[in-house]
Amino acid sequence: MVKLNFIMFSFVVLVVANTCLPSLAVEENEPKKLWDQCVVKISPNCALKIISQVFGDGVVSIPCCKQLVQEGKECHDTLVKYIADRPSLIGNESKYLQKRDEVWAYCVSVSKAVSPA
Repeated sequence: MVKLNFIMFSFVVLVVANTCLPSLAVEENEPKKLWDQCVVKISPNCALKIISQVFGDGVVSIPCCKQLVQEGKECHDTLVKYIADRPSLIGNESKYLQKRDEVWAYCVSVSKAVSPA
């Protein structure tokens, strides 16, 4: 649980740093697309729920699933890969990438089920 809290805290710090200090938030070698296009497409609350499910034992709500699907698979994949590449997590990267794909599939299915035809 401590590791998950650290991951969530780190993600929130990254989002806040990007919002407040964009020139300091992105290292030169980090994909600029991650910050400019993906992070801003989903609410911080839903981002934390998604991260909690991928990297821990949280559960993503249907409204957050809808946001995730609207965000798009490329952004979801990019954000999770970015977090999974952290030195403290890289040892379990394949597990996290599998959970990323499971979350995506679940969110697509529930978003289709509740969307008007």
